[in-house]
Amino acid sequence: MARQTQRPVTVTKEIDWSDVAHLPKKSTASHAMVAAANPLAVKAGYDVLKAGGSAVDAAVAIQAVLGLVEPQSSGIGGGAFMTYYDAKTHKVTAYNGRETAPADATPDMFLDDNKNPIPFKQAVVSGRATGVPGAVAMLELAQKEHGILPWRQLFTPAIALAEQGFTVSPRLASMINGHSPEAYTEDAIRYFVKANGERYQAGDILKNPDYANSLKAISEKGSAALLTGAIAQAIVDKVHQAPLAGSMTMADLAGYRPKESAALCKGYHLYVVCTPDAPSGGVGLQEALGLLSHTDIDRRNADDPKAWLEFAEASRLAYADRDYFVGDPDFVKVPVTGLLDPHYIAERAKLIGDKANPQAPSHGNPKGAPSYSMDATAEPGGTTHLVIVDSKGNAVSMTTTVENIFGSGRMVGGFFLNNQLTDFSFSPQAYDNTPAANAVAGDKRPRSTMAPTLVFNQKGQFVAALGSPGGSSIQAYNLKAIVALLDWHMPVDQALALPNLVAHGTLFLSDPFPAKVSQGLKDLGVTLTPAEHEESGLQAIIKRGNYYEGGADIRREGTAVGF
Repeated sequence: MARQTQRPVTVTKEIDWSDVAHLPKKSTASHAMVAAANPLAVKAGYDVLKAGGSAVDAAVAIQAVLGLVEPQSSGIGGGAFMTYYDAKTHKVTAYNGRETAPADATPDMFLDDNKNPIPFKQAVVSGRATGVPGAVAMLELAQKEHGILPWRQLFTPAIALAEQGFTVSPRLASMINGHSPEAYTEDAIRYFVKANGERYQAGDILKNPDYANSLKAISEKGSAALLTGAIAQAIVDKVHQAPLAGSMTMADLAGYRPKESAALCKGYHLYVVCTPDAPSGGVGLQEALGLLSHTDIDRRNADDPKAWLEFAEASRLAYADRDYFVGDPDFVKVPVTGLLDPHYIAERAKLIGDKANPQAPSHGNPKGAPSYSMDATAEPGGTTHLVIVDSKGNAVSMTTTVENIFGSGRMVGGFFLNNQLTDFSFSPQAYDNTPAANAVAGDKRPRSTMAPTLVFNQKGQFVAALGSPGGSSIQAYNLKAIVALLDWHMPVDQALALPNLVAHGTLFLSDPFPAKVSQGLKDLGVTLTPAEHEESGLQAIIKRGNYYEGGADIRREGTAVGF
């Protein structure tokens, strides 16, 4: 589309960005709002919006900065899902930038010589772990359709930060000095260890001129600079290095195409909730909401143990179906219609009782469902989320990832490569040779729990944008935010700060709850176990009358600002 002449992206005067650590977790605005996991990224998106850019323009700028300042979570070497609302046409579109397996990938690529799954810590830093990155190509597609500012202008903030240096945040420092194997690869050591042999700490200034050069190339040539030419060759060379060399080729990279489709939209109480379809986590989230619609959770509140029991039991049932049935619909039959059929959900909801079922729920049998083997996917965390509403009312909800902490730990061009293929089931089939829906295959996209969400009222008017990182726990985090915002009508900061309860199988992992709620849950058969999963990083924007209320999760370093 033709680009309008816009004033340049400049540092705004309305907000004091000198002390980013103390920017608000919650704010209100009448025209536009942005919330993301790092204040430097939020500033980049905010300045784009102030310069007249669109929500998608801001998303491009934010992702470019996040790949620099939060490389443990996302980057141009990873993938993403985006749900987009066009305020003029009222159309809700899902963009799929999920990574793909190389054409020569095989179902047994994560099995050893004895046909047993290789250890995850070994697989995650291997060349086989990396899929063809899709985030940049997805953003390029969306920006061509919905952008206003010139593409090259959107990378200016990230390039400047990479060249001049940025202040290492406490969260990044904790990852640099943590225990994940990806932080101790040869490439990570080269990047994160200073000349004196010490690792970077919070408050240090870190420069990344290689990343600046990669962004300059992408700003000039688009995703082709990443998927063809010198950067692509460097990616292929890197994934072909031992241990466990991958099979990615230049043809795999050049052939990558993001996908665009109508969003998966379903009613929930007085609202319409929109997510991406499979292989994203949208299907599981939509089923969980459908199950909750058969309870009275909307007449309860966050201090009510019975409300959390209903939440947990609906979560368990939805997870059981999602784990069993969801994969890449281009390769396996995903019974989305059957899973979300009102009759099926009503029957499934009858399993939600007055006390927790002591047994893990099994998957159901929705109409049109094939037979698959039980899944064996690890689904670690290493993801981030952002939400944006621009001055025209267009909205973006985007979850973006490199999979595990610092992806595979392998770097090219100043950025980490993803380890997204470890999101496939390591075991491709059961003992009876029944295949897993999420087994590896060439050109296939691994299943995801990411479910960037937009909410509308029954008139089709924008209500909210939300989402979270968190590995397999994303479904529970998003579900909590939706219930707290829509059913319990909580302020956005309080809604996101609520304890997380992840009920999956026989596990009830949670943050600390008030003693009264914990005891009440125990009386209902739910014994809470301290969380052992990636913490949430929820971001949300909700429309309150004639203004927006934005919020960022207290568990991470994000902020929400608007004008």
